[in-house]
Amino acid sequence: MLREMLACCKLYISETRNAAALESIERASKLFPEAPIINKFQDESYNRVGYTLVSRFPPDPSGPSSLRNAVFSMVEAALDAIDLELHSGTHPRLGVVDHICFHPLSQASLDQTAHLAKYVAADIGHKLRVPTFLYGAAHEQGRTLDSIRRELGYFKPNAIGNQWSGGPQPKSLQLKPDAGPSQATQSTGVVVVGATRWVDNYNVPVSSTDISGVRRIARRVSGRGGGLASVQAMALTHGEDTIEVACNLLDPSQVGADQVQLEVERLAREERMNVGKGYFTDLSQEEIIENYLKLGFVD
Repeated sequence: MLREMLACCKLYISETRNAAALESIERASKLFPEAPIINKFQDESYNRVGYTLVSRFPPDPSGPSSLRNAVFSMVEAALDAIDLELHSGTHPRLGVVDHICFHPLSQASLDQTAHLAKYVAADIGHKLRVPTFLYGAAHEQGRTLDSIRRELGYFKPNAIGNQWSGGPQPKSLQLKPDAGPSQATQSTGVVVVGATRWVDNYNVPVSSTDISGVRRIARRVSGRGGGLASVQAMALTHGEDTIEVACNLLDPSQVGADQVQLEVERLAREERMNVGKGYFTDLSQEEIIENYLKLGFVD
């Protein structure tokens, strides 16, 4: 049994089409080899990339740590290389660095992970001067990720073709950030940082161009719409003739991908739509730990 305390960070950046920017971001991570990138998931249609990093949990989360330093370095590189005003894609986003989430692995606790998330958020907000919001165990009231996104207009496309384009309007934010300035710049947007138990991301492709119909499916799949408990879902255009039901599985041990797949298929039949096999956007917890161990960082 692995006795090491491990921390996992998933870092989502609004870019896939600028190869030089991604190279710069990945180069920044390599300055801290004890917090390696275990998985990278790119989506050209969404114009979004997700990195999964893992490291040993630092004895003192308030002090220097490989994971804290690696994440900060990658965020800094992303902000230097990417201009949100020039960005467009079919996945919603609030900033160049849209979302950072920390998860405990192995013997680590959620409380430890939350402390690490808070320090990373403070680093970004105060050192890089970007409005930064906390959620989950990192927030005193346990505010949820989707509540922040809803307040900040995350779910509303602002361009033709159900796309998100350009940076935020230059006005004061509807929510007070937990760190950083109270106003976002159009070139960077904002960052959301949180700590939660493990979340699976599972997308199901629907062969259709009827965004309203697939939105009905997504709403009925989600717990918020009276569907599957602990599932969040939204409909996102993915290519010319496909719309995905993109799902966050907040408690995959209770409601997993198989149940989501079957429910999307059932609802799609009612809409007379064909459904493809869904896919995960990251490795499983077990695969992440296994791949980390193969690198030889744990005795």
